[in-house]
Amino acid sequence: MKITSARLLCNRYLDFLDLHIQNVIDQIDEEFLEINQIAKKLNISHVHLTDTIQKETGHHPCYFYDLKIIEVAKQLLHNKNNSIADVARILTYDPSNFSKFFKKFTQTTPGQYRKISLK
Repeated sequence: MKITSARLLCNRYLDFLDLHIQNVIDQIDEEFLEINQIAKKLNISHVHLTDTIQKETGHHPCYFYDLKIIEVAKQLLHNKNNSIADVARILTYDPSNFSKFFKKFTQTTPGQYRKISLK
């Protein structure tokens, strides 16, 4: 099975997101990059990145970025030593904005998620 250049770009983008999100958590990067900044780091145009990801997956690049951040947030919430505000700050969010962001994707607040997942 031949891997297309579009699929390779998608994989590069997703791999970059994994590394970048970890770098934010480890405080190597101060904040999350915007899609145009990620495109620049991947040495491609913002339009090419967005169009390719959209055509290949049916979703905008931000969709995958947000999902990956939510998955990391869920992992961090499993640790009772991390307050919800701590998790928000680790992910460079204001705590109230983080709760709205989390609920938008999970239909539950971080506190509700923690309570359900730790049962």
